Amino acid sequence: MSLGKCRRLQSRGAVSLLMFGLVLCFLAAAQESVIPTVGFNLVFPGSQPDKYAIFVPATGNATYYSDGKLTPNSESDAFRVDFTISEATRARIFDLAKRTHYFEGDVDSRKKGLASTGVKTLMYRDAQKNTKATYNYSTIPAVQDLTQLFQGLSTTLEFGRRLEYYHRYQKLALDDELKRMEEMAKQDNLPELAAVAPVLEQITADQSVINPVRARAQRLLERAGVTR
Repeated sequence: MSLGKCRRLQSRGAVSLLMFGLVLCFLAAAQESVIPTVGFNLVFPGSQPDKYAIFVPATGNATYYSDGKLTPNSESDAFRVDFTISEATRARIFDLAKRTHYFEGDVDSRKKGLASTGVKTLMYRDAQKNTKATYNYSTIPAVQDLTQLFQGLSTTLEFGRRLEYYHRYQKLALDDELKRMEEMAKQDNLPELAAVAPVLEQITADQSVINPVRARAQRLLERAGVTR
């Protein structure tokens, strides 16, 4: 079963099963794909989003899925975005995966009494390997770095998701959202800002959006290295 076919099947199924199905599809596709791919999956009830997965092939054509409430009144909102990851970030992800021997062993610290920060799964597949490791917390530096990077990617892409919603339905909410985004970007907590450039460009070009908001979006575009 190809990963593309799995995605189509998941879009037709129950949203609550989305993340688990994607992991199974990822593993099933390993045997027929020769493109090395690193994946990350998080299930953390109560967080926002409480389920998400990221797949980064060696080609750099990454895919992000999440399942969580976009607004307080919604039951669940499935979200998918395809984006091109930068060469620097792609190379770092694959280098960190290599340092952990492609997740072939146990990476969890196994320390008792640690608070749960979600069930995380790192995955790797290529023509020869099909490996994964599940953990709550790891003391392995490369795993910690990968976890932080993938969580940062999720944060960036979820910002983009909310901006699209606010720009369409709730423009007054854009200012606070972009303020938070700017603060996190200044602290280097939003990797791959260029992935959300399309919505930032839409905001800067929209004359119905107040100038301070458009200026914030423009500054973020410049930080992402995107110039108009």
